Amino acid sequence: MTLSDRDTNEIETAATGTRLISKVLAPAVRLWLRSQVEQVEELQVQIESGDRQILSGCIPQLALTARNAIYQGLAFSQIQLTGQNIRVNAGQIVRGKPLRLLEPISVQGSVLLEATDLSSSLNAPLLRTGVIEFLQTLLRSGAAGVSSNRELNLQNLTIQLRSNLVVLGADLISDSGNATPIAIRTGFDLAAPNLLKLVNPQWLPHAAAKRGLPLSDLDGYTFNLGSETEIHELTIEPDKVTCIGKLMVLP
Repeated sequence: MTLSDRDTNEIETAATGTRLISKVLAPAVRLWLRSQVEQVEELQVQIESGDRQILSGCIPQLALTARNAIYQGLAFSQIQLTGQNIRVNAGQIVRGKPLRLLEPISVQGSVLLEATDLSSSLNAPLLRTGVIEFLQTLLRSGAAGVSSNRELNLQNLTIQLRSNLVVLGADLISDSGNATPIAIRTGFDLAAPNLLKLVNPQWLPHAAAKRGLPLSDLDGYTFNLGSETEIHELTIEPDKVTCIGKLMVLP
């Protein structure tokens, strides 16, 4: 990842208040952020701390705003995050060493993914694997008329957004190499902050179909996002997905 001179200045001028922040901590934060993402534009970081707190290894609050960021292959149009009581290796930072988290931190905020972000992110192993496992789970249930205990070969993944709906499509490749289009349209809701559930899922003959076969047995089926992730609000629109929540960042 590369940051333009303007991006660098935005980090340093946003981190105001003490000499240690502007001369020591801001560059360390910049380098650490560069190691976490592949690309970012218009990055801004606001650090709230004092010299004594920094020397003790504590950053009371850090606010991050970024546009057009790519993290582990996932594209985000906008990111707004805030972390509090961040423990870092202050003594080493003062001596010119890279910033390192000493304890897990709880980060809360919002992310916005446009439809184009989701499409490009399908090439990322993280999202691609999740979508394939999701489709395989539904196909193996037999509710869609396809039942198999073996790993299913799914290719040409697509994702489309509708109002409060997501349409996932793929080609199911047989052992002989024939491709059968499959698609599932479903809404999503929160059964709990870390539990995402299906709402009125439907089996479609193809991704552009207006009518589908209700998958009643899968209505309310939940996916566990893990104990380190919480979603408080999820909004799906035809051109974007907005998510507000909390994430635990591990050292």
